[in-house]
Amino acid sequence: MRRMIVALFTVILCATSSLAQSAAEKPVSIVLVHGAFVDASGWQAVYDILSADGYEVLAVQNPTVTLEGDVEATRQVIAKATKPVVLVGHSYGGAVITEAGGDPKVKSLVYLAAFALEAGESVFDIATAPTPGEDKAPLLEPADGFLLVDSEKFPTAFAADVDSAKTRFMADAQVPWGLGAVQTKITAPAWKDKPTFFMVTKQDHMIPPSQQRSMAARAGAKVLEIDSSHAVMLSHPQDVADFIVGAAGE
Repeated sequence: MRRMIVALFTVILCATSSLAQSAAEKPVSIVLVHGAFVDASGWQAVYDILSADGYEVLAVQNPTVTLEGDVEATRQVIAKATKPVVLVGHSYGGAVITEAGGDPKVKSLVYLAAFALEAGESVFDIATAPTPGEDKAPLLEPADGFLLVDSEKFPTAFAADVDSAKTRFMADAQVPWGLGAVQTKITAPAWKDKPTFFMVTKQDHMIPPSQQRSMAARAGAKVLEIDSSHAVMLSHPQDVADFIVGAAGE
């Protein structure tokens, strides 16, 4: 019996040591940047998967009032990372990583249904460009310098493939999006100098897939298309985690 107990403890210690070694060997940190109308809690499933795989994962909590403020919030989190950074942005978070990704600590950029903007271009410029036959985000008229999505249309526009109880709550708990974030133009697109990856969401009713493809091609990104709504990190967290890991590996 004593030998069996000793053997069992040996197996447990070896397994623990192996996991610790695996975590230590991960060559990059992953920084997650959320988009408009939501907060960093939307990354939880992806965060859990990547963390369990041994990655250091940090999430930015963007105020989404001004682009400058969100870029600064992202730079502060990048500074906390202990290794070179794979910088991931969803939706408006793409505009943020486009500007913040110039940080020398950033190794590569991952766009998830996101705005990969050119110098002198704003989210407003892309969002108001015509895309015949494709849906646009059902935004309400600006109020006091902020935008919101029509709460009745939010569930199907933002996350049609996510549990309806969750999306109804998300609709009522929206974070207002400042026009200072929407209308500010990019100055130095990081994708011009960094390896770039783009996940196109084919069932997107917030950022038309045709615009996603166009931005991805312009950025010279490696592209993966997925049959998902805009909220791909909620509906397909494992696919998103795998895509990020693939970017980290390259």
